[in-house]
Amino acid sequence: MCIRDRYAHGRGVAQDYAKARQWWEKSAAQGDENAQFSLGLMYGRGQGVAQNDAKAQDWFEKAAVQGHAQAQFNLGVMYHDGQGIAQNDAKAHEWWEKSAAQGVAEAQYALSLMYHDGQSVAQDSAKAREWYEKAAAQGYAQAQYNLGLMYDAGQGIAQDSAKAREWWEKAAAQGHAGAQYNLGLMYY
Repeated sequence: MCIRDRYAHGRGVAQDYAKARQWWEKSAAQGDENAQFSLGLMYGRGQGVAQNDAKAQDWFEKAAVQGHAQAQFNLGVMYHDGQGIAQNDAKAHEWWEKSAAQGVAEAQYALSLMYHDGQSVAQDSAKAREWYEKAAAQGYAQAQYNLGLMYDAGQGIAQDSAKAREWWEKAAAQGHAGAQYNLGLMYY
């Protein structure tokens, strides 16, 4: 862990957001995508700085353009929610797709919802299932739960109660209340 990160997290030094920001700004000015992402988090959360969505978006975009997967996801969230920038689901989709391709489960899940609901993309149950499966394979409980719903209802796939139960058991093991409830219904 580098000195800039130690100040932000208080590891080996007293936590000091101002010093963390100072070091991250120097690193970010040299194009360091991790520092740019960290500055985006600081401004987005208002940690040690006044909360500022426009600055958060600016830093996330600098990191995202360089391929920082989590920055790509966060930028997608900002576009989806219209957080500090004009709401734009097409841009959200674009950034989430880049992030999801790098294995970010949250981005994979976000894409699955877009395809499931036909939000700024054509509704496509097969693509929704594909992205749910990728997120679920990483242990993302909500994706596991939704896959269970798809198998239970036969939505875009053959109805399969055993597969539904399998996915709900995985989600339930992580404390997902909806999966636990549906398992109870299966056994009732």
